[in-house]
Amino acid sequence: MVSQDWLVTDDGKCKAWEESAGNLELSIGQYRLYRFLTNLEDILHKFKSDRDRLQAICPLVRQLLTSSEWLQGEYLEPDPETGWSVLTLYDEPDFPLTVQTVAWLPGRVSPIHNHATWGVVALISGEERNTLWRRTGNNGGIEKVGDIILTPGEIITLMPDAIHHVEALGEEPTISFNLYGETNYEQRFQFDPVSGSAKNF
Repeated sequence: MVSQDWLVTDDGKCKAWEESAGNLELSIGQYRLYRFLTNLEDILHKFKSDRDRLQAICPLVRQLLTSSEWLQGEYLEPDPETGWSVLTLYDEPDFPLTVQTVAWLPGRVSPIHNHATWGVVALISGEERNTLWRRTGNNGGIEKVGDIILTPGEIITLMPDAIHHVEALGEEPTISFNLYGETNYEQRFQFDPVSGSAKNF
């Protein structure tokens, strides 16, 4: 199983993380979801830069998925019509984080979009192509920058204005653990490269 962590910047460039950013010291033994959420809160207070936050969060996500095996089977079967499913793992009023597992049927492709917040996607099973884009102007125009194919054990982190779309490859559904910060919905867009337009969603 691969264990590489990646960063996608706002301009669509993909870089390998080389080292962690002053991570919190983790306890030895079982690393549970409640402790993970507490550590996330501490990181959000400690680091103001989204890049630094992502760099500090990656090792925690990896430890959570390695230590809490139940998460690897915690997902909903993808809907045959939409081709995907989302299972919220934790939801609390005024808690500015989204924690979920996402499953995609083979061959399904997402719209081209940004998240308008930082994000972390850890691939649990299957194979997923992330096609990366960047803006070409203020009117919603975008151009393709490249692709990265994720395999189980890899983690991709996204800056708030990183633009991508995902495609589930192979014969089996893809399952991922997804974590997002607080979304600025006024800055979240779905892009159409043919018309050069962007719309809120």
